Amino acid sequence: MKIARKISRFAQGLAVVAVAQLGVAPLARAQDAALIQRGDYLAKAGDCVACHSAPHGKPFAGGLPMMTPMGAIYSTNITPDPDTGIGRYSEADFARALREGVAKDGHNLYPAMPYPSYAKVSDEDVHALYAYFMHGVAPIRQPDRESDIRWPLNMRWPLKFWNLIFLDKGSYRPKPQQDVAWNRGAYLIQGLGHCGSCHTPRGVAFQEKALDETGSAYLSGAAVDNWFASNLSGAHNAGLGRWSEADIAQFLKTGANQHASAFGSMTSVINHSMQWMSDADLAAIARYLKSLPAAGDPEPTAYAYDPKATKVSLLRPANDAGARTYATYCMHCHGADGRAFAPFLAPLAGNPNVLEKNPLSLIHVTLEGTEDIVIDGIPAPYPMPRYADVLDDQQIADVLTFIRAGWSNGAPAVSPKAVGDLRKLAAKAPPGE
Repeated sequence: MKIARKISRFAQGLAVVAVAQLGVAPLARAQDAALIQRGDYLAKAGDCVACHSAPHGKPFAGGLPMMTPMGAIYSTNITPDPDTGIGRYSEADFARALREGVAKDGHNLYPAMPYPSYAKVSDEDVHALYAYFMHGVAPIRQPDRESDIRWPLNMRWPLKFWNLIFLDKGSYRPKPQQDVAWNRGAYLIQGLGHCGSCHTPRGVAFQEKALDETGSAYLSGAAVDNWFASNLSGAHNAGLGRWSEADIAQFLKTGANQHASAFGSMTSVINHSMQWMSDADLAAIARYLKSLPAAGDPEPTAYAYDPKATKVSLLRPANDAGARTYATYCMHCHGADGRAFAPFLAPLAGNPNVLEKNPLSLIHVTLEGTEDIVIDGIPAPYPMPRYADVLDDQQIADVLTFIRAGWSNGAPAVSPKAVGDLRKLAAKAPPGE
């Protein structure tokens, strides 16, 4: 009997352990799934797929060309493939590559990888990102492509000194004088969003001139990849001075608002990143951006809409070459009043990209048009068409000069040479640029 009782108790104990284990396993799986899902969200916030996927290529398998003054470099495979990707990376290896720009084998990454921004990512978010890339991304066997930069400029060891000078280590530290939303927005903009990588001008060593709002150049706009990344400061004309927080959130969620529409690389940011972010995070980003003071080129007068002179020119376009081209090719979408039908069609009157002193983006978007903004799988109905094969350099210069002077925009004229130079650069750009 005693033996029978012991056997019974032992069996009961095994049953209890088995039941406990059955309860723990689903809980662990649920926790793992939640961590991977959070990493997925953070990877979208960082727009990782846009840079690490080539056109028509597999997600995160690399191969996207990125132009530098020394030649093209190509993004790397960050899938968990053990031979050609990051499948053999430990979490410490992953964190070092993400935040310090050093690969597992010790070679330095080019700072086209925005690790100076990712340095601010918290340990908790790095952990979630690692879980996602190791367990939420399909492994793709695709070797990395060597850069087009020739020796000796392709040597990596000088980047160690670059990091010593320009890399600020340490994750984001909240500002106690600011509220939770402002700090969340600052963390996303400065860190995972790496907005300064495009929107902050660079110095002679190709470093960002500022990494946060304490630098006067921060997010003041910059030329990159034959586009001009917009001024995100509080500048009244060329920046976000006339935008409300709701305007900013709408633009990030949909790629358009009453002031402007996305183009160039920002289209990819909207398609792959910002539209998938929570309303709370978009509101936090808007809160932070609206706190930035005006920066960039001086603006002697504040923009004020006035359509009268422009409408007169459009009634008699024969007297103005730019007005003739506008009336023929542009007016049916953008209107005689320059206000178009925002947000479906981009306004030109008071558009910060029209008022920007540097006309690079206007020339580029006229030559090459825009890729589709795709929201919830539905492409925008009226993308900007390509005019490189329709209009010559003089016609494009004329019409852009007309637009930049129209509706009291008051922006500088565009020269045919500037159009021709960019036309040649766009023709030389590698596929995917």
